[in-house]
Amino acid sequence: MIGGNESCTAGPISMSYLTCLTYILGEWTGVEHIEDYLSYAVYLLWVLYPLAVVFLLPGVIIILFYTSILLLHIYKRKNELKEAYSNDIWDGAKLMLATLWDGHGRIWHGYELHGTENIPEGPGLIVFYHGATPADYVYFMARLLIQRKRYCHVVADHFVFRLPGFKILLDVHGVMHGPKEECVNALKKGCLIAIAPGGVREALFSDEMYTIIWGNRKGFAQVAIDAKVPIIPMFTQNVREGVRTLGGIKIFRSLYERVRLPIVPVYGGFPVKLRTFIGEPIAYEPNITAEELTAKTKAALQALIEKHQKIPGNIFRALMERFQTEKKED
Repeated sequence: MIGGNESCTAGPISMSYLTCLTYILGEWTGVEHIEDYLSYAVYLLWVLYPLAVVFLLPGVIIILFYTSILLLHIYKRKNELKEAYSNDIWDGAKLMLATLWDGHGRIWHGYELHGTENIPEGPGLIVFYHGATPADYVYFMARLLIQRKRYCHVVADHFVFRLPGFKILLDVHGVMHGPKEECVNALKKGCLIAIAPGGVREALFSDEMYTIIWGNRKGFAQVAIDAKVPIIPMFTQNVREGVRTLGGIKIFRSLYERVRLPIVPVYGGFPVKLRTFIGEPIAYEPNITAEELTAKTKAALQALIEKHQKIPGNIFRALMERFQTEKKED
C-alpha cells in the first residue's frame, strides 16, 4: 500500500498525483485494483467518443434555431417603440438572422447557390427535396435574401408549430401551415413560396439513394394551378450526407406512422459540401391537371437529382468535394 503523503509528493508530479487520486478513490469506494476499471472506462470513452460526436453534432442546428429565437426576442425589445411607426420592423431582424445562417453555411459546408436566375421576379412555387433536416433550405433562404433581397416563405409540417419557443421565429419568417387557400392568396399577392411535398416522411425515410417520397400528394400542384404561377424545382447536392437518419429501421417507420412525430434518431452534422441547384421553371398551363403537373414536377426534380448527385451518396466523397473549386454536374 502506498503512503498518502509519500505518494502525493514523491516522484514526477503528474504520476504521483494520478497515483494518489487512484489510491484515494479506491479507498473511498472499497474497490480493489480500481486502476484496472478506470483503464477500461477510459478505453470505452475512447471507443465511443466518435459515435457520441456524430449523434451530438446535429444538435448544432437546434442550437442555431434557438439562438435565432433569442436574437429575435432581443431585437423585439430593442425596437418596441419603432414598431408603432413602421410596417417593416422585422426587416433588420431577418437580415441579421440571414447573416448568421449564411455564415454557418459558408464555414461549415462551403455552401453554394446556383440558378437564382430561374426564380421569377413575380410569384412562384419552389418545390424541393427534403433532407433529414431543413438546414439546406434555411441556407438557401438566407443567401437569396442577402444576394437578391428576395424573401421566400415556406410551408411547414404541423408539428413545427408546436415546438416550444418557435412561435416568434415562425411568425417573423411567415412560415405557413399549408392550407391551400392561404398559399393561393399569398401567391396572388406576389409572394415566393417553397414547399417539400415529401415533408417529414421524405426527411426521415429517404436515404443515400435520394428517393423522392411524395405518395399521392398533389395539393401543391393544385395550388400552383389555382394561383396561375410557375413551379420551380430545387435540389441540394449532398444533403443526405450532411445528416442521416435511422429511418431504415422498420420499428421507427411503424412508430412514425402511429404517432406522426419525427422521433427517428439522426446522426452526422458532417461538414460536407452543399450546393443548391434551382432548375428551370415549369410554366403555368391553363389546361393541365393537378395529376399531370405533379408528375411533371417530380420528373423535373428527379432530373436535378440525377444531374447533380452521385448515387448512392457517400459521406467521404461529399467531404472531399469541399476541396473542389468547380461544381460537379456529372
